[in-house]
Amino acid sequence: MRFRFDFTTRATPEQVFAAFTDVGKRRLEVWRRSLDPAKYEVRERGENWAVVREGSPGTRIWVLLRYEWQPPGTVRWTLLDSDHCDAGRGEIRIAPGPDGGSAVDVEIDHGRPRGFRGRAILGVQRLVGPVAFRRLWRSTLDALAAPAP
Repeated sequence: MRFRFDFTTRATPEQVFAAFTDVGKRRLEVWRRSLDPAKYEVRERGENWAVVREGSPGTRIWVLLRYEWQPPGTVRWTLLDSDHCDAGRGEIRIAPGPDGGSAVDVEIDHGRPRGFRGRAILGVQRLVGPVAFRRLWRSTLDALAAPAP
């Protein structure tokens, strides 16, 4: 199940890239609305890659992803394991935006679902994911661009 979406944000390309590639404790702060600290675990990391277990708050859904990134603006991931699908991958491309922020292009392919629960989860994600992810990611990234009080 594949879907694409794009959006613009006030955050600079450097801020967007850092938000998606920082797998330290700051990641839980930046993505606090979409990452459950109880499910979050960095299993391995290198200079331009990391293997991370993640899940959303209020759900039983989790994924184990291998992130790989190439500066200045491409982040890819491969699904290694999950509770609802057998395969998957994604890519985020970050470019300078027309007004000083960033243009972000996202492609997500969830691959094959596991059983009825997996089909239901991926079906919902395909229907609402492009709108929900776009809104959540844009608001999260815009907050990074806001001046500190």
